[in-house]
Amino acid sequence: MIPPILYFVIFKYIPMLNAVLAFKDYNVMKGIWGSPWVGMKYFNLFFHNPVFGTLLKNTLFVSLYLLAVGFPIPILLALGLNEVKNRHFKRTLQMVTYAPYFISTVVMVSIIMLFLAPKVGLVNNILNIFGVGSINFLGNPGMFRSIYVWSDVWQTAGYSAVIYLAALAGIDPSLYEAAKVDGASRIQKIWHVDIPGILPAAVVILILTVGNVMAIGFEKVYLLQNPLNTSTSDIISTYVYKIGLLNANYSFATAVGLFNSCINLILLVLVNMIAKRLSNNSLW
Repeated sequence: MIPPILYFVIFKYIPMLNAVLAFKDYNVMKGIWGSPWVGMKYFNLFFHNPVFGTLLKNTLFVSLYLLAVGFPIPILLALGLNEVKNRHFKRTLQMVTYAPYFISTVVMVSIIMLFLAPKVGLVNNILNIFGVGSINFLGNPGMFRSIYVWSDVWQTAGYSAVIYLAALAGIDPSLYEAAKVDGASRIQKIWHVDIPGILPAAVVILILTVGNVMAIGFEKVYLLQNPLNTSTSDIISTYVYKIGLLNANYSFATAVGLFNSCINLILLVLVNMIAKRLSNNSLW
């Protein structure tokens, strides 16, 4: 247990102390602890910034879209794989859906760009065959969210389904035998045996997912971003990167990041309380 504990202490908990930077006017010469206090100055600047509403809306929209699509699909995939009787076909299908998870973000974005390229992309070539005409997918702000979400689902659904497959493997076989004796159909077995069996794991994953609803992946969004789609692709994490690292406004960027983390913490606590009351399953 020592290596993972050290990892979280060194790289997660100790850096939390530097969040005090959000309440200071950072000076490189004086350091974090020697810089003067400014209180809520940078939080007020962010809340009154004209881009605040847009950033919050874009972040929430993409996150909730990803949650609505990305949470149930691995469950459906696991339930479907669990019903496949041919072992060879099941393993092949599981490998095909699991493999994209190991593609790096940079390579994934490159694949998306090649497939959706206006002139040489495979998708537009197919559209041209049917006389639809080329579409600049990544240049259309309205399409950015769907491109991000569905490519993410394709990449992570197989990996996420493994957790539910493990939960399904732990279900008592006598429950299936009892359901068969009672004349239950395949759909009824899934509804009354499989789903209750994976419900505890699903609730915990849902709580953790909602707790990270404001912390969607920065790398993929930033790499897919271009001047044509920034109206929908600019989110809090990309804004923090631009303000903090590119413009060297470290205090302001820390304040924005701390605000983002506080929203995640509040959502995590609320969803945990709701889940505990409704299903008796929770993180604590």
